[in-house]
Amino acid sequence: MKTVKVLNLHVDNVSELEVLENLKCGVVFTPNVDHLVKLQRDTEFYNAYEIADYKLCDSKIIYFVSQFLGTPLKEKISGSDFFPAFYNYHKSNEDIRIFLLGAKEGVAKKAQQKINASVGREIIVGAHSPSFGFEKNEEECLKIIAKIKNSGATVLAVGVGAPKQEKWIQKYRSKLPNINIFLAIGATIDFEAGNVERAPKWVSEVGLEWLYRLLSEPQRLWRRYLVDDPLFFWLVLKQKLNLYKFKPIKIKPTLQ
Repeated sequence: MKTVKVLNLHVDNVSELEVLENLKCGVVFTPNVDHLVKLQRDTEFYNAYEIADYKLCDSKIIYFVSQFLGTPLKEKISGSDFFPAFYNYHKSNEDIRIFLLGAKEGVAKKAQQKINASVGREIIVGAHSPSFGFEKNEEECLKIIAKIKNSGATVLAVGVGAPKQEKWIQKYRSKLPNINIFLAIGATIDFEAGNVERAPKWVSEVGLEWLYRLLSEPQRLWRRYLVDDPLFFWLVLKQKLNLYKFKPIKIKPTLQ
């Protein structure tokens, strides 16, 4: 599979249809600008990314940057677009049975009901909204794993935000041999439930979805978009000038 190097990550240069046709098993992560900034300093997050079989461009900004670097990506494939494409592609495939893990209490169940009604079958066989900080509670995590196993799911979609969802998948995937496909889907469960409204398509296409989200949730997102993420553009410029070097900082492993 061809890839495009953006900073310290090799992003798969594929179309959405190519992924849907070839994804039979594996781990799918969808890097965006915030991920790439975190990957510069969070070694545990970087190691989690190493297990991904697919790294799909979840950002129009990364798409534009790939052109700036002279190695253009085929298209943007955001997790929030890929997930509904995935379940619709497999709506008649009885081997695809999905478990949703994420969002606030009751939201995952609501997404389950809406998706199943849309698809016309019980493609979502289980849904669970974990408690805040669940990833630090081994007992709770093991109960979640048991629930996933008992559901009969073959696909696990985890939407608890980065880097938590990627680290959780890395840590527990070996305990879920029944799961063939792991999807890290961010805020997608909220979107599917209708709990949070997505940016209009044209806003996303011009690379301004980050601004729409910032204006929608300023208290939660201001630091990410206005303080942390601007570093990305400086690092990309360094890569363009062949001055970028990745030096991972070893930090104490944590799930934030």
